Amino acid sequence: MPRKFSKKYVVEDRTGGKLRFYFRKVGQKKVRLPGVPGSDEFNKAYYDALNGVSLTVPVGPKMANQGTFRWLCQQYFQSAEYRHLSGRTQHVRRLIFEHMWAEPIKPGADRLFEDIPLEAFNAKAVRTLRDRKADKREAANSRVKALRAMFSWACAKDVEHMSSNPARDVGFFSPQGDGFHSWTASEFSQFKDFHPIGTKPHLALALLLYTVQRRSDIVQFGKQHVREGVIKFTQHKGREKKPITLEIPIHPQLQKVIDATPCGDLTFLVTEFNKGFTAAGFGNWFRTQCDLAGLPHCSAHGVRKGASARLAENGATESQIKALTGHQTLKEVANYTKGASQRRMARSAILLLDDDESGSNKA
Repeated sequence: MPRKFSKKYVVEDRTGGKLRFYFRKVGQKKVRLPGVPGSDEFNKAYYDALNGVSLTVPVGPKMANQGTFRWLCQQYFQSAEYRHLSGRTQHVRRLIFEHMWAEPIKPGADRLFEDIPLEAFNAKAVRTLRDRKADKREAANSRVKALRAMFSWACAKDVEHMSSNPARDVGFFSPQGDGFHSWTASEFSQFKDFHPIGTKPHLALALLLYTVQRRSDIVQFGKQHVREGVIKFTQHKGREKKPITLEIPIHPQLQKVIDATPCGDLTFLVTEFNKGFTAAGFGNWFRTQCDLAGLPHCSAHGVRKGASARLAENGATESQIKALTGHQTLKEVANYTKGASQRRMARSAILLLDDDESGSNKA
């Protein structure tokens, strides 16, 4: 509870285990005083408030109180486990934590999640943070995933910041729908008709379709990756933890498109400034090309799904598809091809229906 301090109009507040000082005078707005009593910044702010001068607190990095949620996040950012993540994953995970710790513990509350003591950070707190993103399931699941990873590190025997992982038993939301739209044969044709062979968009689609790779991989492909008609590369995703190197024969149609299209020196695809694309930059650019072709619901990732489905419909086994996509389990491949597998099986099964018109086996 707030209590009066020895200096006139100053009250001390230890709510949530954090020490704060306020200037509180009847008829005047409450003012947060920086620093500690006796310091130059505290004294200046106090006398300014006493004289009715508006206080402007300099903005700078906030120091977290030891043993709080924010403090643990900052410790995690210095850990080897965090530093071993890819640069992109580090950036995204940091943003997730920063957004979480800046949220009030309850709607309208002054107290933020960053100030919660670790001993009070339980499964209920994790569930609250997850449920606030319930309308965006992937974002909600990303919060749970990030919290599980950090608390797992914090429980390690050589760390021991936590005795248990409060996120361990908080489940993920089930995926909404089937994710990215899987391109159909007619959509591939529509894109190619609008962006004919020899154009950069056509080359981009060919690289995505005939290698069945992610955008983060195809933006790196260049002539230096090609040896004797084979593209050899290490997939960008997971390259620092579980690198996957693939060798994919160049499809004759892809070679035809490459030969007919101006390419960059180090990468097949280049921007208007003759530089290689970033994965995000390529994704935005390719979305625009889809819009221009009248396919606003299509995306680069959907090409990978559509290519996998085409392979399944043409009779490729899940193991063959896995050899191209680089997935580590058949279950991952099945998520891409379940629709195509159902259609193929249904086509073969329909032929087994009894067509005996003699009436001996009528239903």
